[in-house]
Formats: sequence, C-alpha cells, structure tokens
Amino acid sequence: MTRNLVVAAVLTAVLLSSSALVFAQASTPPVSSDLSGMFTFLREGEFVQLTVEDGQLSGFVSRFGDSESDKGEFIDQFFDKAAIQGDHLTFKTKTVHAVWYEFDGTLATVAGKQKGDEGYRILKGKLTMHTADAKGADHASERAVEFKSFPDLRRQ
Repeated sequence: MTRNLVVAAVLTAVLLSSSALVFAQASTPPVSSDLSGMFTFLREGEFVQLTVEDGQLSGFVSRFGDSESDKGEFIDQFFDKAAIQGDHLTFKTKTVHAVWYEFDGTLATVAGKQKGDEGYRILKGKLTMHTADAKGADHASERAVEFKSFPDLRRQ
C-alpha cells in the first residue's frame, strides 16, 4: 500500500510540474504577439506597417517614389509574401513602378524601453531593393537596416 502511495505522489508531482510548465509557456506571449504596428523605413516620413493576426503576417511599405514618373509621390507597396516564426520575419513587397523590396531579419525588444515607447521594438536585418530596367532585368542592392517601432500615441 505504501508503495502505491509513493507512486501516486510522484505521478501527481510530475503532472503538476508539467501543468505549471505548460501554463508558464502559455502565459509568456511569443515575441510576435504584439508585433502589429508601424516601424520606420529608409527615409523620414516613410514607414513599414506590420499586422499579425492569427499568427499570419501582413503589411505594407509606404515610401516616396524616386523615379522621374513618381518622384516625391507617396507609394504603398503591400506584401506579396510574408512570414513570421518566433523572432524571425521575412517579407517581399509587390512590384510598383519596377521596384520591390525583400526583408529578412529579426524582431527584438530593446532593453530599458517600455511597451509603447518609440523604438521599443527593432526590426534588424537585410533589406534588398530590386529594380527592373527597361528590358526587365533585375538589379538588386542590399544593405543592413534597423527599423524602430513608432510610439503608441494612445498611451499618452
């Protein structure tokens, strides 16, 4: 009888510790759970809008045109493909005026910042800008980038 009590006690302890571990993991939100928002882009006034719903990433880049036909115009380039897994995210925009972007990087939270602060989150990685010439040939240029989250004005 004593042996059965010991086995029952051990099983109960294992079940409780497993439940506590599952609860702890469930109560700690994944990095991507509050990713939705605006981040800086390449120039002042440009931005990346990210939205995560049901684990799916969508969004767009809003930028100023650079070509003769769209110089100074505001252009929205929606994501054609996007993915997020843990703190790693990628996106590729649709082509607008022979230009499209690809991003491959990570999402990080900045130590010492509070949720809602400007720069609380940082998108850091490689941005590749693709341009097609008159013959349709792709010319790619890549660079390391760091995009900061905009402040949450609802907190103020």
